[in-house]
Amino acid sequence: MKITDTGDLWWKNAVVYCLDAETFMDWNDDGVGDFPGLAQRLDHLAELGVTCLWLMPFYTSAERDDGYDIIDFYGVDSRLGTHGDLVELIRTARDRGIRVIADLVVNHTSDQHPWFVQSRSSKDNPFRDFYVWRADEPPDTSDQVVFPDQEDSIWELDETTGEYYLHRFYKHQPDLNVANPHVRDEIAKVMGFWLELGLSGFRVDAVPYLLEGAGGRDGNPDGDPHDYLRSLRSFLGRRSGDAILLGEVNLPYPEQIRFFGDGAGDELSMMFDFVGMQQFYLALARQDARPAAQALRDRPEIPVDAQWATFVRNHDELTLDKLTDDERQEVFDAFGPEESMQLFGRGLRRRLPPMLDGDPRRIRMVYSLLFSVPGTPVLFYGEEIGMGENLDVPGRLAVRTPMQWTAQRNGGFSHAEPDDLVAPVVTGGFGPEHINVAAQRNDPDSLLNFIGHLARRYRECPELGWARGEVLDQPHHAVLAHRCTWDDSSLVAVHNLSAEPCVVPLVLDDVGPDTELVDLLQEGRVTCSEDGTVQVPIGGYGYRWLRVVQPGSRRLV
Repeated sequence: MKITDTGDLWWKNAVVYCLDAETFMDWNDDGVGDFPGLAQRLDHLAELGVTCLWLMPFYTSAERDDGYDIIDFYGVDSRLGTHGDLVELIRTARDRGIRVIADLVVNHTSDQHPWFVQSRSSKDNPFRDFYVWRADEPPDTSDQVVFPDQEDSIWELDETTGEYYLHRFYKHQPDLNVANPHVRDEIAKVMGFWLELGLSGFRVDAVPYLLEGAGGRDGNPDGDPHDYLRSLRSFLGRRSGDAILLGEVNLPYPEQIRFFGDGAGDELSMMFDFVGMQQFYLALARQDARPAAQALRDRPEIPVDAQWATFVRNHDELTLDKLTDDERQEVFDAFGPEESMQLFGRGLRRRLPPMLDGDPRRIRMVYSLLFSVPGTPVLFYGEEIGMGENLDVPGRLAVRTPMQWTAQRNGGFSHAEPDDLVAPVVTGGFGPEHINVAAQRNDPDSLLNFIGHLARRYRECPELGWARGEVLDQPHHAVLAHRCTWDDSSLVAVHNLSAEPCVVPLVLDDVGPDTELVDLLQEGRVTCSEDGTVQVPIGGYGYRWLRVVQPGSRRLV
């Protein structure tokens, strides 16, 4: 029996919104965003059409990796509030029809976590095997580090015991030994705790690294590591039948599909489509839709109770590691030509609007495509108003700047002194005096209102969350045309990645004469001929969502 048989599949057509509470809204004016401030802004998310709020780490942390270096998996960062504040936030969100999920970061801990403090104290400490140690000097592993600008090995010598501990990420984040049954029990307790407080699931950080040691290490496997992922999903289903595991799995499609359970649907509920995202940026750089079209064709079929999470931008660098060197350079040349805009030689630390020079036509076309591609759209905070990045902030933090609510000082994020803010506000043409929520709420033609319109239409089109999708043949290289059909609902989406307008001929084999394609985003319609052919005019950087309406249909459009 599939785990999701016990609950509904709400995530199939959700609208997910990711934020870090510390940069969203500061309610006590200490310069750090907090849960009370976030609760005051839940109506903004509800009006936008968000149905799932994804919280970045809020746990007690050493704050050396923006909250991902956790000291206490059960704790709440005191700067953000209390457990009571968090529970009130989750309850208030539920009242607005918004579920809440949170990061599950259990592939490593902070080196200040009590487990590691005990583990490094002596070789015979009971917590020694909570982490991965080796006595012999490790070989060169500089090619395996995640952050090549910070680390040159995945092993670090601990002076106390004279042995080396494993750290795939920073040396201050030792890897947990997930092959240890006691560690697995602790992870289950952590998940159970937060589910009891009202969470609807977890975004699982760095899943391939988490599973790397789940079946044993050093050539002595103790079983299939995917058995551990299946056990996590099973535990989740027992504790909360409709909770999800949204996984960060940046692998090629043939390897990625295993994390859904090889067709069984008993591992991750959802996975980010990193391959599709990277091919889309290549298509955008070339103004040639064929890479994006091929990625949609290459997407493997997934279980009916699984889902792809689609996104334009996330909280890390915009990784391009699955492109070839030449393809990656094309994207760099188009969207991040300066070295300060790039990171780790594999990604960009920019947001979309500055990459597109603020061109509203291209920005809207991109988000139209995001919401129309089969899957569940994920927004990163500030995308709804077209926020930019602050390249003066180091590394990945360039895109994790305070939310811009008004044109006032600090963008209305906080009344604290600017030097006391948790992060500097964006300056220049994408700063809050030009880009903010308040101004856009009062502008019917704003990006904020446009993305809200997309979210509502997406929710009204079940086929976008449930159908696999089909790329439609047509002669224009700059155009991506695809169709999603589920039950009696069918939608054709057409997007033009170039500035040149064109007329797109499409053949819909299963429709008869007088079938109409009715626009869902603006006024307009086109009619099919007797052979199912339709001519769809589209402007430069244009986009059209077209509902297929058969003669005599009673469907509202």
